[in-house]
Amino acid sequence: MTGKLSIAFFFLLISFSLKAQQGEQEDEIVVKKVADYVLSKADFSFIDQKNNKTYTKTSDIPKGVEVDFKTTYGAWHYSNGVINMAMLNLADFTGEQQYLKYAEDHVAFGFDNYKYFQNSFKNDRPHHRFPFGQLWTMQELDDFGAMGASVLDVYKHVQRKEYKTYIENSAKRMSNGQVRMADGTLVRSFPLDKTLWADDLYMSVPFLSRMGVFTGENKYFDDAVKQVLNFDKYLWDENKGIYYHCYYTSTEQNGVAHWGRSNGWLVIAQLHLLDRLPKDHPQRQAVIENLQKQLIGLARYQDADGLWHQLIDKPDSYAEASASAMFIQGFAKAINEGWLGENYASVALVGWEGFKKHFITDDGQVKDICVGTGIKDDLQFYYNRPALSNEKHGVGTVIDAGIEIIKLKRKLAALK
Repeated sequence: MTGKLSIAFFFLLISFSLKAQQGEQEDEIVVKKVADYVLSKADFSFIDQKNNKTYTKTSDIPKGVEVDFKTTYGAWHYSNGVINMAMLNLADFTGEQQYLKYAEDHVAFGFDNYKYFQNSFKNDRPHHRFPFGQLWTMQELDDFGAMGASVLDVYKHVQRKEYKTYIENSAKRMSNGQVRMADGTLVRSFPLDKTLWADDLYMSVPFLSRMGVFTGENKYFDDAVKQVLNFDKYLWDENKGIYYHCYYTSTEQNGVAHWGRSNGWLVIAQLHLLDRLPKDHPQRQAVIENLQKQLIGLARYQDADGLWHQLIDKPDSYAEASASAMFIQGFAKAINEGWLGENYASVALVGWEGFKKHFITDDGQVKDICVGTGIKDDLQFYYNRPALSNEKHGVGTVIDAGIEIIKLKRKLAALK
């Protein structure tokens, strides 16, 4: 009898293992579908909107002709940096070089062509409305922080001199030129002077943490940790267990919204930092505990489908893809790395299943991604922000979330 039970248990384990492997394979297929859809739509070229003519390089553009990017995937914007880093992550995870090539090609496209626009730039529009304007102006953190982090990652594979110069200029700007509060907290100069945006933790910390590794200088790690703890000080809502979107230093008051994606950037920034922060850094445990606090708070707002909403604490706002993906990634990676207990694994797993069901189409498109969003002091602004398919603010985070879910499933299977 004992032998029969042992045999049955053996086959049960085999069955569980096969199901786990099938699930991982299905998840990898989904993740690669999302990435491959981006590859199929990305076009690193320019277009004359008047006659629909395409130019692959600026040297081919006739004098006096004004062009724009043929697709938003060619732009130099923080969301492009997010996608680049996700593609590099996927290349490392799968070993498939087309994803690495995407990031390499995007960065090269910028450096091969930006001087044409720099030389013809006029102050008739904001710098971020001019092709590659954010590459050379670096006026605000979202002009160069995430893109700088992605250039640092690409530089591991392609050591162009111009890349290194850009990295060094980005570090100087962030460390010495960017607007800060008196206590060193990074802020923006608009819409009011010294406005703190939750988003900017991601626009700074991933770059600073990479600079710490790149240079071996602890000052970058120290600054990154300072940002995490200071952002928490100004933005944390103790009553709700989540973060406000912004803080106005002029009035010493928070904004009105607990916006989903801004809370997501806070999560992801801490993941990037902990991946690189030395194990013996004196404030490493403080960052881990801060991440734990945020994730536990977020767990309380997950809906019945495993998702999170545009306004985290407002279930009548729409379920939103980019924030949900970042929270799923946050739970999965924190558990994978031992920063959060495995008792929270169900939050990530249920979230991923709900995400696939509601947001990812059969051909790899991602639905219901909130468009770029500023700060406002009325909730209707957030309620009414459009949510689009394949909006580039969200697709990179979906790739990263799927990778961490696969790793989490493998970890849990190994513990069975």
